[in-house]
Amino acid sequence: MAGPGSRVFISHLSGVAVFDPNGDQVGRVRDVVVSLRLNKQPPRVLGLVVEVIGRRRIFLPMTRVTSLESGQVLSTGLLNMRRFEQRPSETLVLAELLDRTVTRTKTADEVTVLDVAMVQTRLREWEIDKVFVQAGRPPGRLRKAKGEQLLLDWSAVTGFSLAEEGQGAANLLATFEQLRPADLANVMHHLSAKRRAEVAAALDDDRLADVLEELPEDDQVEIIGKLQEERAADILETMDPDDAADLLSELPEADAERLLRLMEPAEAEEMRRLLSYEEDTAGGLMTTEPIVLEPDASVAEALARVRVADTKPALAAQVYVCRPPNETPTGTYLGTVHFQRLLREPPYTLVGSLVDDDLDPLPPNTPLPLITSYLATYNLVAAPVVDEDDHLLGTVTVDDVLDHLLPDDWREGAAHGIGASTGGVRGGR
Repeated sequence: MAGPGSRVFISHLSGVAVFDPNGDQVGRVRDVVVSLRLNKQPPRVLGLVVEVIGRRRIFLPMTRVTSLESGQVLSTGLLNMRRFEQRPSETLVLAELLDRTVTRTKTADEVTVLDVAMVQTRLREWEIDKVFVQAGRPPGRLRKAKGEQLLLDWSAVTGFSLAEEGQGAANLLATFEQLRPADLANVMHHLSAKRRAEVAAALDDDRLADVLEELPEDDQVEIIGKLQEERAADILETMDPDDAADLLSELPEADAERLLRLMEPAEAEEMRRLLSYEEDTAGGLMTTEPIVLEPDASVAEALARVRVADTKPALAAQVYVCRPPNETPTGTYLGTVHFQRLLREPPYTLVGSLVDDDLDPLPPNTPLPLITSYLATYNLVAAPVVDEDDHLLGTVTVDDVLDHLLPDDWREGAAHGIGASTGGVRGGR
């Protein structure tokens, strides 16, 4: 542990690995829990919110932290694996204090909180002693905005305990900008509804679309309902079609219809087609954007399509060979060429000569149990969905099947059997 007087800026702790005494990583820091006090006394740091296996969040008291040095947190290894639940008297620094507008007591002007720092006292406790602020409240990403930036004593500002409407989220997002969409979704799920809406408003459309796809349905509905309708329609267009259709199906019918009317006609038509299928069928589960090639395309062209960075791994595992048009619903479906086959052939080879047409494609009304059996039997990560006229409608991927096989609350971090390497449950908070 750093000695008395050592100062740590809390944004620097975001995502830092937490280790037990044996050097095994047990999780990552996601926030810091403090207790605000009266009469301008510095808040006391109670502990860390640590995300462990299965995205479960637990509470690590500062009394069980042995070191905060060298970009890592060392613990005693005695971790309580019970899920963290914030108490009314507790405040989360990253989630609730960053981006707040507070007032400098000396000049009575408003400043925006960019970061806060904690320091270890002579009694070996930790408390918040400094606030890093920017004068005024400029729009946009605060870290890039011009203006005076100051490091102030905690006692030099007021307003942390007051409710604030329209709190920004730029600096909160800056602490999590390296997170994958699924991990940022987990962060947002654990925020208050107010902060969740503010973070959603601050994300760009592409990032928000990716994150929405990873959130539980209740959070998706809540967020999309708080966006302006024009932006909500844009977000739905940016999402994967199957995920957007699933979200629309959870909205009240009148709300979904309004959003569909705001979407581009082609996108809306695609959504309506997906919504026409039962949820747990191939048509309801499929994505309508597989890799489609004409039979005279070369292996080199196929590999170029597979290499596109935005293509998800399950979709990149195979290409579908069809007569034009190449957009779903396509012309006549001819067969599939798997990625490994493409790697074994000369680049000039035509994909039409490589198609695997031994397996029957799935009709759109195929129920979920049969889809699961199909993928498992033939060791596939995706399967084509073809209508009665041999038009390719889309593809069902294994990740979409898993979404419907796992418990409804799996995204909320339900984990089983964890704690063996961290000492298990050792008492409460």
